[in-house]
Amino acid sequence: MTPEKKTKTANDILGRAVNTASLVDHQPGSVVSREILSKKTGKVTLFAFDANEGLSEHTSPYDALVNVLEGAVDITIAGTVHRVKAGELILMPAGKPHGLQAVGRFKMMLTMIRS
Repeated sequence: MTPEKKTKTANDILGRAVNTASLVDHQPGSVVSREILSKKTGKVTLFAFDANEGLSEHTSPYDALVNVLEGAVDITIAGTVHRVKAGELILMPAGKPHGLQAVGRFKMMLTMIRS
């Protein structure tokens, strides 16, 4: 079996299937992001969070769909905590404060739709 080619740009994944989680790597004590697709109407970004890392509470003018690829995360939306695990997703509504806290290392795909 040939190892999967490490992709560099969105063009590298055009027309071919790839393991989503393999497109972003963890770094100790960090949150790593990698934009996969960016258009006027929205963007898709992959994230890898090290254990105990997070994003402080903030709001967005757009809906954001989080798809957890590996591990688990506690996502707080308007004061309610949701534990989201690998294979699950959650929609963070526009205008509602939200924040994320890693439960161990985890990876996610964030899809923002601007409309």
